[in-house]
Amino acid sequence: MSKSVLEALGSIFTNKYAEGYPGKRYYGGNKYTDQVENLAIERAKQLFGAEHVNVQPYSGSPANIAVYVALMKFGDTLVGMSLAQGGHLTHGHPVNFSGKAYRCVQYGVDKETQLLDYDEIRKLAEKEKPKVIVSGATAYPREFDFKEFHAIAQDVGAISMADIAHIAGLVIGGVHQSPFPFTDVVTTTTHKTLRGPRGAMIMCKQAYAEAIDKAIFPGLQGGPHENRIAATAVCLKEAAQPEFKAYAKQIVKNAKALADSLLDHGFTLVTGGTDNHLILADLRNKGVTGKEAETCLDQAGITVNKNMIPYDSRKPFDPSGIRLGTPAITTRGMKESDCKHVGQLIADAIEAKNNAARLRKVRQEVKELCKAFPVY
Repeated sequence: MSKSVLEALGSIFTNKYAEGYPGKRYYGGNKYTDQVENLAIERAKQLFGAEHVNVQPYSGSPANIAVYVALMKFGDTLVGMSLAQGGHLTHGHPVNFSGKAYRCVQYGVDKETQLLDYDEIRKLAEKEKPKVIVSGATAYPREFDFKEFHAIAQDVGAISMADIAHIAGLVIGGVHQSPFPFTDVVTTTTHKTLRGPRGAMIMCKQAYAEAIDKAIFPGLQGGPHENRIAATAVCLKEAAQPEFKAYAKQIVKNAKALADSLLDHGFTLVTGGTDNHLILADLRNKGVTGKEAETCLDQAGITVNKNMIPYDSRKPFDPSGIRLGTPAITTRGMKESDCKHVGQLIADAIEAKNNAARLRKVRQEVKELCKAFPVY
């Protein structure tokens, strides 16, 4: 995030209790708090084209849970993407609240193409007749067809929900198709590609506004974090500038350049590449697990996360893949040639996983690269 967003996040609004909503608080002294929250709401509406926005969710998982609580009864059927194949815990995983409170049915990707099969998703929805269908992922490197998801939901009488936490900035930048204005409910975090504070928003059609607002407060949360909402208002202002579109476009260019570099160094990529900000690498041909790769890359000064690949035979804490993304290095100013260099450094570090001296050498190269692209 920018210094301006950081300053708002660290502002005196952190001291103010503001239970309730603008104009209807349970605490006094919220004149300026109301102005800040209304500003964040209006900016989000304009930026995304949303009918109603709630900016109070503490983060992405609570936002998703609030939607379910608002629109479903315990035991109702939810269809979402499997965590093991790219989805999120809150999309119906058995260990998550969503998987415990609701009857959850999961879709995944085709075993051969590793892509979403919309015909299969439609068949699943027709069979299960869910109350809510969730589109969106945390580890899927291709675009989502939100219109097709909404059409499937309409045809089976379900509510369409899109979780765009990862791609919100790409949607604003016009480099990923938008779930607006047709999708019923859209959730997003305000960090990741949006470059705001760690928080979330729920955007929905007016018909669902009252139920969702009640689910957030008093249903699931108490006092909103108004300093974080102030920071959200700032980041939304920044996201409305022409420079933000250039940033979003560069994220995708950089991801493709990094993917090409990894392919050139013999890596296998899930789906063969990327359309967005994210790359999922299958390391089985490299003789290294995701956990081992994460560790040796950390030693080299490169942060990634171990991640399952579709139909992974390994366990989640020691999976076969790693997940990489380009938003942060794009914000620092890196371009395609720099991302190719990053791909080289990743390849060198993994090859040197058992060689401390070589890893120190890669770490020094990483430091030199980072000096040219300071965070602030």
